[in-house]
Amino acid sequence: MRKAIIAAAIIAIVSSCATPAGNTVTSPDGGLKVTVDAPDGVLQYTVVKDGDTIVAPSRLGFELMGGNVLGIHTEVLEVTHSKADEKWETVWGEQRIIRDRHSGAVFHTAWLDIEVRVFDDGLGFRYIFPESLGNIAIKDELTEFRFTRADHTAWWLPESVPYYESYADHTTFDKIDCAHTPLTITGADGRFYTIHEAALLDFAKMNLVPTDAQTLKADLVKWSDGTAVYVSDTRVTPWRTLLVTDRAGGLVESRVMLNLNEPCKIEDTSWIKPGKYIGIWWILHKFLYTWYYDPATPEGHGATTERTMRYIDFAADNNIQGVLVEGWNLGWNGDWTRLPAAFSFTQAYPDYDFDKIMKYAASKGVQMIIHNETAADTENYFAQIDDAYALYQSYGMHYVKTGNVNVLMDGREAHDGQYGVNKLHWTVEKAAQYQICIDEHEPCIPTGVCRTWPNLMTGEAIRGQEHDAWEVDGGNKPEHQTVVPFIRGLAGPMDYTFGTFDFSNPANPQCRTRTTVAKQLAEYVVIYSPLQMANDDPAAYEGVKAFDFIRDVPTDWEQTKVIDAVIGDYIVTARQERGGSDWFLGAITDENARQLSVPLSFLGKGRWLAQIYADAPDASYENNPTAVEYSEREVSSKDVLDLRLATSGGCAIRFIKR
Repeated sequence: MRKAIIAAAIIAIVSSCATPAGNTVTSPDGGLKVTVDAPDGVLQYTVVKDGDTIVAPSRLGFELMGGNVLGIHTEVLEVTHSKADEKWETVWGEQRIIRDRHSGAVFHTAWLDIEVRVFDDGLGFRYIFPESLGNIAIKDELTEFRFTRADHTAWWLPESVPYYESYADHTTFDKIDCAHTPLTITGADGRFYTIHEAALLDFAKMNLVPTDAQTLKADLVKWSDGTAVYVSDTRVTPWRTLLVTDRAGGLVESRVMLNLNEPCKIEDTSWIKPGKYIGIWWILHKFLYTWYYDPATPEGHGATTERTMRYIDFAADNNIQGVLVEGWNLGWNGDWTRLPAAFSFTQAYPDYDFDKIMKYAASKGVQMIIHNETAADTENYFAQIDDAYALYQSYGMHYVKTGNVNVLMDGREAHDGQYGVNKLHWTVEKAAQYQICIDEHEPCIPTGVCRTWPNLMTGEAIRGQEHDAWEVDGGNKPEHQTVVPFIRGLAGPMDYTFGTFDFSNPANPQCRTRTTVAKQLAEYVVIYSPLQMANDDPAAYEGVKAFDFIRDVPTDWEQTKVIDAVIGDYIVTARQERGGSDWFLGAITDENARQLSVPLSFLGKGRWLAQIYADAPDASYENNPTAVEYSEREVSSKDVLDLRLATSGGCAIRFIKR
């Protein structure tokens, strides 16, 4: 059994009557304070940082279907305080050992309790519905985030774009329509804030809408019948979280969301292993081959036995742990989004020898990442899921990439409403029974549940690199990757699928990956996922020195440090290999070429060999994206590296201890 707790928790609990002093929870370092009270009978909270009020009195509570309101005509009756300080080990992640050090309290009212936890770099609060309230139906959540400044600016994703696959907008609050979380604020006070949620289970996702120039209000995704949430067995809401840091990189380094999730529920996690994968995928998105099999033109089908075995050989020879194959199974012919029940998750097309491929992969020590596109028809998927997962398990395969392409689940409900959230986590728990890890596409955005169910390894919920193959606007903007770590990245791992070396695109010549190859390499460090794809055809990597970095870079980390960053301009990230001494650094920029000076103080004592993959002097993402300059030099923690990044360029470095 994995020993999750590696340092004893220190917990003290005291009860107190509701007094002004007793209504405040203070972070362990004393810098962050949250007060919950009910002046004039209206439940509210206030946040103070280093003596400055950063969140003015903001409402708490719910409106129920039928008109009753929880959080008015009330008072705080009693406060139960607590403290905790413990360390725990992640199954995989950006940081192996995480410290959970917080002050907490539960505020009891007649019909609603509020639990608050305050960390040095943020806070979380959630609602608890007493059993005496019985089953209820929620119409609206009244939670507000009323900031004290109207000149803050927010980086946010518009709720109107399906699957979270949009660019971020950067505006003042009053220009927001309806925003997904995470929503990150560049504070006019010099601080950085992120609003999100943790442990989204059996509830609707929280979006944010502005009510004035400095206030954002919760907006729950509703069922098709207009109800937001049905509360029955689950009596707690997700945690509403607010990160508060003095630098942008502190948001990425925060572990508040993970700390607010429950410990791992899988006793034996030995089968859950991070890694890299290649796949019959990018050649499909570039329309070089098809997902479906046509007996009239079989040569056009991508997922053939011969091609898959060639990918398996390449993976086995190049420190690549997995091979993804899309379009292997029956059901892709015709308009599959309208006929999702045609999908079979056990029967292959005639030119794909499932048994032979599975056995061949196993003989080579390669995991097949088996694609299950459901077209958001969960009823069809769940009718087959036991047979499918049992089949995959029988070959020793542990990875499934799901897809849910359709705006509504089962033609009725939102992906991130209570229905969609429950369907996703039912799949994850079912997968755990068969020792299957999930890479979820078109999902609800992550909220740290991967701590509890670490077989939920990664997911999409992002405008990923597939858009570079066919998007009418020409592909992702160079700025996009410099924003991603500070919005979507704060929710959890991202299956962004980079690794492009071949920038040709004959089917869609107007569209291409708008980075340099060096930036593609650096993204393996900057954009986090425990499953990272090398997206190109193996032929694109043959004989190319830059591919050595993809061979070498791990996907599981001992620790992570953001060395420097300006949201939307550039970011420099360093990560240490889990269980090893090597460090890896990635630096990326937007459309502007950039000179950066990077101190190497994160390195330990002694000398290190730096293997540097940099943009060549003549590199540019528009005219010369493949120009990479490789060099080596000996460095120490006292050195400062001067990096030159081309337009939409990057630099990737491996540091090896001498």
